[in-house]
Amino acid sequence: MTTLYDFTAPRLNGKPQKLSAYKGKVVIVVNTASKCGLTPQYEGLEALYKTYKDQGLEILGFPCNQFGAQEPGDAEEIASFCSLNYGVSFPMFEKIDVNGDTTDPLYQWLKKEAPGLLGSQAIKWNFTKFLVGRDGKVIDRIASTTEPAAMKPMIEAALAA
Repeated sequence: MTTLYDFTAPRLNGKPQKLSAYKGKVVIVVNTASKCGLTPQYEGLEALYKTYKDQGLEILGFPCNQFGAQEPGDAEEIASFCSLNYGVSFPMFEKIDVNGDTTDPLYQWLKKEAPGLLGSQAIKWNFTKFLVGRDGKVIDRIASTTEPAAMKPMIEAALAA
């Protein structure tokens, strides 16, 4: 059975990161964008990360330019934006596609494991969040409009499991 730990993804600096490095952690995987109405969610995600990191939470950000071209920058611009504007300290990865023929394999798996409304697999917008348990299996897909703070009960349950 496939789990989060079976994937490798390039970090913003281009170095490959085996996601098995997050074994035993609760992980939020989120597609991000710098020029989106939901971009302030970076602040909420960073707050969750600071609150729960020492208890085993990781957040993995995957920039995506597929929704209104709201992530046009290169890796350096994305890193600078996240750091300067939101103090992002959680791991950020290279820009990927989350829908269509060029969907990243990680997102193919995430969407299959946790389909959206009415079984739809497509990611509808930036900041769609996937909660993954300590066993590497997807627990749930969380809508892009759901504020990160609203995930606290789910995160605490997953950390306690």
